[in-house]
Amino acid sequence: MQTDPVGTGLVASLSRPGGNVTGLSVEQTDTVGKRLDLLREIIPGLERLAVMANAAGPGAVLEMAEVTAAARTLGIEVVTFEIRQASDIALAFDSFKGHTEALYISTDPLVFTNRIRINTLAQGARLPTMYGQREYVEAGGLVSYGANIPDLFRRSAEYVDKILHGAKPADLPIEEPTKFDLVINLTTARALGLTIPQTFVQRADEVIE
Repeated sequence: MQTDPVGTGLVASLSRPGGNVTGLSVEQTDTVGKRLDLLREIIPGLERLAVMANAAGPGAVLEMAEVTAAARTLGIEVVTFEIRQASDIALAFDSFKGHTEALYISTDPLVFTNRIRINTLAQGARLPTMYGQREYVEAGGLVSYGANIPDLFRRSAEYVDKILHGAKPADLPIEEPTKFDLVINLTTARALGLTIPQTFVQRADEVIE
């Protein structure tokens, strides 16, 4: 699974990937606008947004660029910080604290490994966090919206079956997610002093308390 296989240059197109690569995409960049809309529901009048991404992750960098562009069209000022190693995370929060109202974190193995530390620092800085996967919210983040990963894993078995029966990866279109999850952590919301609208909570696929 890839965050954006076309944008990162992994395949030529979703419909005809070419080469020896196929599968499913989580299309992380395509759902950026939805995440920003959700953040604005939680923080009405959001004006300043921090964005953090791993500079070594092509998908994370693409996502950060998409967030920056989309936020600016909404009149939201964006402060970005590129990390390259775990020790950069604290430096990022030093630059965000007191200057931003929320934090958007691009999904990447580096931030996933450090998700508990990131969420601890975010709560210390009183920054609501937005992610693309539920695991970050389970680890103390505020909210996530993204493709349902277990569903993608189940669908990936169909690709394995087709290839084992002679299909060529180049001829198998890369499929996009069909199921998305909205997850909210109300314990984190209370720690941040946020009141989440009841309509938001009711729409959530999972509520962590």
